[in-house]
Amino acid sequence: MADALSLIPASVLRNLADKLYEKRKNAALEIEGIIKQLTLSGEHDKISAVINLLTLEFAGSPQANHRKGGLIGLAAATVGLGTDAAQHLTQIVPPVLKSFADQDSRVRYYACEALYNIAKVVRGDFIVFFNKIFDALCKLSADSDPSVQSAAHLLDRLIKDIVTESDQFSIEEFIPLLRERMNVLNPYVRQFLVGWITVLDSVPEIDMLGFLPDFLDGLFNMLSDSSHEIRQQADSALSEFLQEIKNSPNVDYGRMAEILVQRAGSPDEFTRLTAITWINEFIKLGREQLVPYYAEILGAILPCISDKEEKIRVVARETNEELCGIHADPADGFNIDAILSISRRELTSEWEATRIEALQWISKLLVRHRNEVISYLNYTFDSLMNALSDSSNGVVLLVLEVHACIAEDPQHFCRLIELLVRRFQRDRALLERRGALVVRRLCVLLDAERVYREFSSNLEHETDLDFASIMVQALNLILLTSLELADLRALVKQSSVNSSGKDLFISLFSSWCHSPMATISLCLLAQAYNPASSVIQSLGEVDINAKFLVQLDKLIRLLETPIFAYIRLQLLEPGKHTWLLKTLYGLLMLLPQQSAAFKILRTRLKTVPLYTLGLDQLKRASSENPYSQILQVTEDSRTSYTAIDFQSKLQQFEQMQHRHRLHSRSQLQSLNSSTSTILQISEESHDSSSRPENIQPPQRSSLNVPGQLKT
Repeated sequence: MADALSLIPASVLRNLADKLYEKRKNAALEIEGIIKQLTLSGEHDKISAVINLLTLEFAGSPQANHRKGGLIGLAAATVGLGTDAAQHLTQIVPPVLKSFADQDSRVRYYACEALYNIAKVVRGDFIVFFNKIFDALCKLSADSDPSVQSAAHLLDRLIKDIVTESDQFSIEEFIPLLRERMNVLNPYVRQFLVGWITVLDSVPEIDMLGFLPDFLDGLFNMLSDSSHEIRQQADSALSEFLQEIKNSPNVDYGRMAEILVQRAGSPDEFTRLTAITWINEFIKLGREQLVPYYAEILGAILPCISDKEEKIRVVARETNEELCGIHADPADGFNIDAILSISRRELTSEWEATRIEALQWISKLLVRHRNEVISYLNYTFDSLMNALSDSSNGVVLLVLEVHACIAEDPQHFCRLIELLVRRFQRDRALLERRGALVVRRLCVLLDAERVYREFSSNLEHETDLDFASIMVQALNLILLTSLELADLRALVKQSSVNSSGKDLFISLFSSWCHSPMATISLCLLAQAYNPASSVIQSLGEVDINAKFLVQLDKLIRLLETPIFAYIRLQLLEPGKHTWLLKTLYGLLMLLPQQSAAFKILRTRLKTVPLYTLGLDQLKRASSENPYSQILQVTEDSRTSYTAIDFQSKLQQFEQMQHRHRLHSRSQLQSLNSSTSTILQISEESHDSSSRPENIQPPQRSSLNVPGQLKT
């Protein structure tokens, strides 16, 4: 210290700490001259002593003017050193960098000015301090004092020039610092960072693209900044990097894909569009390289397909098509389970388009990787079943196509029908709202006869008798009215002359017994009129309830439709179809006279040409054993019943209806018992409140009771 004091006149030191800038500047020039002389004579020890004096007594002084003088003095010393400055930088630069955090804005300003002058002298030798300088400038770019900001920007431009011309800059050492700073939200800092990224990327010798995954997320963050200028700068930088990716053979698509997937779900519209655009390009460029990330990418694409912004929807759909077009194999890292998981998740999306695309993916996977998809079926079936309740018919139809594809295997077909029955049992509203659509579509996709046989097999032994009756009525109505089931109706009509028709009739009859009206309808469809009449005759007063009459009303109206035109035509020859006539009159007798169905059927029967029916035929029809035609074929009968044992079928019907009557009686008894219990409790409550012995006497006061303490 003493050596330094002897080298610099006291007047120079006084002026260096003066409050006037001009005096400090003149003192600095004196110091510059002294250092030049010492440099020429090679006295670096004395130079170090002077620098040490400037650092300790001035730059580190509690007095602001001393600190300002110390900074300008250090810059002057560097200028005096000239080309020899590099060996003293470890002494000169740290105190200047420390001053960037000074509480006095003027000190911070002079620190920028000092470092600027130092950098102009040492140029490339300055690079060893780059990270520390960058960190300091990053903070100063957001300084509260405009003059400090301005000085920092000037210094920043010089440092950029030095870095771009230097061959000593280490991008590997810089990237961790950049990655850390990319999360700063201050707009001035963001501008500073984007500026550096752009500059470094423009240097051919610096491979910024190779480190893009380290700061890509930060750039995407800036796309949603409130400042239009920052958004524009970030977008420009991203566009440049995307162009470089297109021209580069070696890119780490995987790490960046993970970032893009997250950003595709951003609440900011512009960020989503940019992210989905990048994903689109990545799939075109990376293709097989992205196979392990397909599930995550699909998870980002599917929601964007339903985005409120049309541009995003267009790019998302194009990206989805690109992804579908790539045939990947599990051996290449294609995770079928993960893709299925994403698809199942998106089945609950609030957007119809997304749900449909999710189903399309399940369908495509079934086609390409059937065995693998089937192995995960336990996790998928429930989701597909739940999707049957979807508000969109388009979704439901696609779900049924997926179900049908799975059900190509017999065991999965049986499981599908069983699960559908259970689903309808739990959700009666679904049966009412979508039952017809589900059954009709499955009949088209899988084979109507097979579907109906399996439904009947499941319902035949159903223990929930109320549900069984409702389900059978629904299936029966679909059978009688759906255009898709015309061939199945034709087969039932052939039950007396066709073995397949016979087997189908027997199969359906077993479960149709749950509903008298369904049974009658099936017999009419099969032209088994005498058994139909016998079913009507077997009905008791318990069977003819409001639900039965509603079903009967539907049947009467159906008899007037083209489906039953053959029955109406057969009424032209009542002599040949006496049991048909008796059946229809039986139905008429069950209907209330004031009902519309009664009037419809009575009007129809009035048109029957009874003059063609002889008295003997009428008597025979009224007295004939209804099962006589089971064993023989009469010449005047259009159909033959020799193939079906209707007597056993009618016994089966009566047994089933007996179970239903017992069930109804049990329900009624339970209801009456519950009602009686409620009434009894109510009466007891009323009685107990009016009994004299239950009236509580007034409590005596304890104030005047001797020997008793109040508690």
